[in-house]
Amino acid sequence: MNGIVIYWSGTGNTEAMGEKIAKDLNVEVKNVNQINVEEASKYDTLILGCPAMGAEELESDEFRPFFESLMNKTKDVKIALFGSYGWGGGEWMRLWEEEVKSLNKTLLTQGLISNGGVSEIDESEYEAFIKAIK
Repeated sequence: MNGIVIYWSGTGNTEAMGEKIAKDLNVEVKNVNQINVEEASKYDTLILGCPAMGAEELESDEFRPFFESLMNKTKDVKIALFGSYGWGGGEWMRLWEEEVKSLNKTLLTQGLISNGGVSEIDESEYEAFIKAIK
């Protein structure tokens, strides 16, 4: 697999998730401000992370523009999504999954979400997430 974890994090929870995922998949991990769309589009598997912001939506200043540009640039890419939230019920992840599907991208698995940090991740959901990407 030629994959990379790319994330945006406000409080550090999504960053910690990204670091754990990258370690377990043995792939690179980068904050969205450490990579450009051209470089990211060279990978065939993108593991993208963004927490819920505002009314359960993707972060709009850095991550959303990067994501949209990346989706326009890539063709046969496989995608997995993850992120953290502190309120609501995870609607932003369901909407994000639907957006990826509507763009005719391959979504490898259901998005991995955590209500808080890494320690709040359901272990069986995490194992299934990693297995689906490998």
